[in-house]
Amino acid sequence: MNYKNLISSSVLAASFLVGAIDANAASQTLDKIKSSGAVTMGVRESSIPMSYTTGDSRFDGYHVEICRMILGDIKDKLGMSTLRINYQPVTSQNRVPLVQNGTVDIECGTTTNNVNRAKDVGFAYTLYVEEVRIAVKANSGITSISQLAGKKVATTTGTTSVQLLRKHEKANGVNFEEVYGKDHADSFLLLESGRADAFVMDGSILAGNIANSKNPKDYKIVGEVLSTEPIAIMVRKDDPEFKAAVDAAITKIVANGNMPKLWNKWFLSPIPPKNIVVGLALSPATKNAWANLNDKPAEDYNKK
Repeated sequence: MNYKNLISSSVLAASFLVGAIDANAASQTLDKIKSSGAVTMGVRESSIPMSYTTGDSRFDGYHVEICRMILGDIKDKLGMSTLRINYQPVTSQNRVPLVQNGTVDIECGTTTNNVNRAKDVGFAYTLYVEEVRIAVKANSGITSISQLAGKKVATTTGTTSVQLLRKHEKANGVNFEEVYGKDHADSFLLLESGRADAFVMDGSILAGNIANSKNPKDYKIVGEVLSTEPIAIMVRKDDPEFKAAVDAAITKIVANGNMPKLWNKWFLSPIPPKNIVVGLALSPATKNAWANLNDKPAEDYNKK
């Protein structure tokens, strides 16, 4: 597959947009960044390997590194010599409000782009397409949704995973009890400690938490794919110029051949701070998203 040919039109379009941004200087976010010399990035604390803390208030991950590259491109476009990045931890519950009210300029976590959220925030081009799955203890005997009847199922407060599970066609007549963790690490702890029989969440988060556990072989990811979801970087809805600048930077990152390298670094190689390997193969859906950059919501991915 020749990425340069596939994205050439996107590159031209993005270049045009950046030129328009520079000429008009109509973006509140870009104006704030230039006048303050700083930008606030929303990050997650336990969304390994997408966005997580490595200790001592430091953050890293696949989406965090991409956002740093985006902000570096924006810094250059604004003619700034330096740009200070302030990291603001966010949760599943407060991430949208913090983008809406201007506390966070760019949210670089694990947020699904869907129609409902798009009423309140904007989403950049998708660079990761997720499959929502189920994690269980390896010796549980659970292999499918139908076996969750009478079980306790954990998920993280503020996410859509349990709703997706309930809506799945194979969940008809399957009654289970919901238990909630305050963040993904807390939800995994519910499974680890036996307070939950299963943890429903994005496959990358499940794989990351399993790899980071004391005994990764004690867990497995099972069952049907509950949903295919575009996970995207979030920006304010009322600032299309800033979104255009972010999308233009993403287009350049893809055109320069960075995405396979970033995938290998964060999903297939040892990552800090414990040098764990998540071991998640690149999916055809994510590879297709790189080749055909778009900001389509999850609903478009799940049309039958």
